[in-house]
Formats: sequence, C-alpha cells, structure tokens
Amino acid sequence: MNHPLNPFKNLKLDQEEQEITEAIEKGKVTPVAHMEKEKKRLQAIARATLNKTKNINIRLMERDVQKLKTRAQAEGIPYQTLAASILHRFTASAE
Repeated sequence: MNHPLNPFKNLKLDQEEQEITEAIEKGKVTPVAHMEKEKKRLQAIARATLNKTKNINIRLMERDVQKLKTRAQAEGIPYQTLAASILHRFTASAE
C-alpha cells in the first residue's frame, strides 16, 4: 500500500535493483553470516575509501595484478580500492 507522502512512489529501478527487490519479496535473500563482523569490515573499507588519498605509480608483476583484480571482483570492490586497503592494513599493523 502506497502512503500518500511516499517519496519512493515514482522511483524507477534498474534491472539489477528490480532483481534484488524481487528476490527480497520472494524470500530468496539469506542473512549475511556474522553480520556484525561483516558490517565492521565494510565500514572500515568505507572509511579508508573516504580518507584523503594520494595517487602513486607502482610497478607490479602482471600476474599479481591479475590476481588482485580477481580477488577484488570476488569482494565486489574496485581492484585499486582493494590494493589501497591491503597497503593500509599492512602499514597500520606496523604502528
């Protein structure tokens, strides 16, 4: 039932958003295991992404870049974000 003040009444969903909505409505969505841990992990990624950044150039072995891209795709994030996150965790653990 649409509420008369519903700001989403005329919202147009793209195909992916429609598929997600249908999956939720059909009960096909399952809860994330270890929700609080996953939430904290994603918040840390978001914080790292929002922090001021500096561009660098770095030479890496092509195989390592391909593996990084594959892992990033599995995580659902850009590979450069994953690389920055890995470097951040490494340097933060050294403090």
